[in-house]
Amino acid sequence: MCGRYVRRSDKQKIAEWFHADGNRGGLAMPDSDYNVAPTTHQPIIRQSQETGERELIVARWGLVPFFAKDMQEVKGLSTINARAETIATAKTWREPFRKRRCLVPADAFYEWPKAGKAPKQPYVFRLSNRNPFAFAGLWDAWQDEQGGWLRSFAIVTTEANELMARIHPRMPVILHTRDYDRWLDRGETERPPLDLLRPFEAEAMEMQEANPKVNSVRNNGPEMLERALAAAEQGVLPL
Repeated sequence: MCGRYVRRSDKQKIAEWFHADGNRGGLAMPDSDYNVAPTTHQPIIRQSQETGERELIVARWGLVPFFAKDMQEVKGLSTINARAETIATAKTWREPFRKRRCLVPADAFYEWPKAGKAPKQPYVFRLSNRNPFAFAGLWDAWQDEQGGWLRSFAIVTTEANELMARIHPRMPVILHTRDYDRWLDRGETERPPLDLLRPFEAEAMEMQEANPKVNSVRNNGPEMLERALAAAEQGVLPL
C-alpha cells in the first residue's frame, strides 16, 4: 500500500519536470510536503480533454467516486489506494481506470513493516538517482448538492519488488518516463494499459530508515528524511 509520501518539488518544478501546463487559474499548492497524508490536496497530472497535452491540477488524496450520493457514503472506506488486481472490475475503480488516469508526482514514499507492534520504525523508499518520479494514479470528479466539483485521486498499488518485500508485501506502482503518455491517454478506453501495473525494478531503488516523527501527520519538513540523509552522508549502501 501507500499511505504517506514525499513531494519536495514546487508547482513550477513539477510542471517543468513532467512537461505539463501548470498555468491553470487558481492553482495553489504548498512549495513542498515531506509528509503527504490522505485527504490533503496535492498536485496530479492528467491529459487535457481539450488540448491533449499534460496539465497540472490539484486534487484530494482519497478518491470520491462520481456516483457517490454524498461524502458520508465514502466515509470509512479506504480509497487512497487502488489494487492493480481489481482495478478493471471493481465498481469504484473501473470507470476512472478506463477514462481518468493520472500521474502523481513524488520524490519518495514511506512504509511501515507489516508485522510487529506499534510504534513501528518507518522506512523511506526512493529512486537511487534521487530524481522525482510518478505513481500511477486514478482521478475522479464528484459534484455536491450545491453544484460544486471535488476532484480526487488514488494511487495504484501492486505486489512488492524484492527490496520492498523486506518491509511490506505491496508497493505503489511507479511508472517509467517512457510510459507516461500511454498511461495518460484518454483514448485508450477499451484496452487500458494493465501491463504497466507491475513492480518497479528493485535495483533502481533504495531504502533507509526515516525519522520516526513521520508517524504523526502533524510533523512535516525535511527532518522527516533525517535518518535517511544521515545514512547517505555516511556512505551507507542501500539495503
